[in-house]
Amino acid sequence: MHSGSRVATHAELRIDRIAAGGAGIGRVDGLATFVPRTAPGDLVRVRLRNRRRYAEGTLVEVLTAGPDRVEPSCAHYVRDACGGCQMQHLAYDAQLLAKQDIVRQALSRIGHRMVEVEAVRPSPEVWRYRNKLTLTVRGRGAGRHGGLRRLGAPDEVFDLTECPISAKPIELAWREVREAIALLPAGDDVRVVLRWEVLGVSAVVKGGGQWGDREAFLGRCPSLTRVRHDTSAAASTDEDDAVASLDAFTQVNDAMAREMEDHVVAVISETSPARVVDAYGGQGRIAGRLSSAGIDVSLIELDPEATRIAAAECPGVDVRTARVEDTIAEVLPADLVLVNPPRTGLHARVCEVLEGARPRPGRLVYVSCDPATLARDLGRLPSWRVERVSPFDLFPQTAHVETVCVLSPEEVQ
Repeated sequence: MHSGSRVATHAELRIDRIAAGGAGIGRVDGLATFVPRTAPGDLVRVRLRNRRRYAEGTLVEVLTAGPDRVEPSCAHYVRDACGGCQMQHLAYDAQLLAKQDIVRQALSRIGHRMVEVEAVRPSPEVWRYRNKLTLTVRGRGAGRHGGLRRLGAPDEVFDLTECPISAKPIELAWREVREAIALLPAGDDVRVVLRWEVLGVSAVVKGGGQWGDREAFLGRCPSLTRVRHDTSAAASTDEDDAVASLDAFTQVNDAMAREMEDHVVAVISETSPARVVDAYGGQGRIAGRLSSAGIDVSLIELDPEATRIAAAECPGVDVRTARVEDTIAEVLPADLVLVNPPRTGLHARVCEVLEGARPRPGRLVYVSCDPATLARDLGRLPSWRVERVSPFDLFPQTAHVETVCVLSPEEVQ
């Protein structure tokens, strides 16, 4: 079928694999068709929407289930089309294989790097692992409710009663908040961020106007150990997962974050570097460990609160509050550069500096939370050879995958 051709309103197709974002991919008359909530091997009937070069399908019926399809554990996943998870209908081993393939496909198709991708490191816990949950509050009066956004309809928020990927204390705290939801600040798009910390569950209420019912709310939510109202926070359509800092990961899946952090430190230590640049270094968890081992470290981070903590916790580290693209040239040369950018990946200027650096760092370690931007950046680093690609599953039941990519410079003629 040519790219401009029409496709039928409904069709049957076999799902071949899982794409970035979690949708299954099959073909209708040769046209790649993306269908959320499908599994490899599924024979499905779908309602189609033609996007010229590809098609999007809405699942109507599973005619024959693939071998990896399982019954989702969360009632909201199917009933409310919850957008928080994308892979609950896949067995966990199949989720890991899908994420490995997502990384491999991104590196080959976008980055033009045909490299081996290691098996995805599994999470110790595949349920109840989340230490943070962001919920959106909508409506007024008796119609006020809070929850997560629907798949494919991010403006719609359904009433959340359970979340099996969240730690139990968070779910229990949300039940209290839900019962007291009328006492939250007035506003059309208030958010409640719940975190399970050492002392218990804390809450940040973002947005809304004056909070006259704060004390009454606190009285109805005894599980909350700390509550803060941030009136300046604009509402966001994401689940605050679009973060790359290992510090932030520890607040979501702490056990898996520690495993990935240990892996990064081990990779860095392999070459016994005397000097390391830690770009997008957050609060300095890795920088502090490297400094304690006698390594000279320069940390660059834009967030002033993070650098304040890094400076206090890591007195031996050169901490700079700045944009990486504006500062990285100043802190070179170094034996090794660690980059841990946000989901948008590296600024083009960072790649230019790393390409042109003389003398060259002996190794580049790239911690990525988005295979697509990792692959794009590898395309901007043509003189760096990929040594190792190690994915980690910090978000089971979702399509997110984190990757630690190790590179070394090619010979410069």
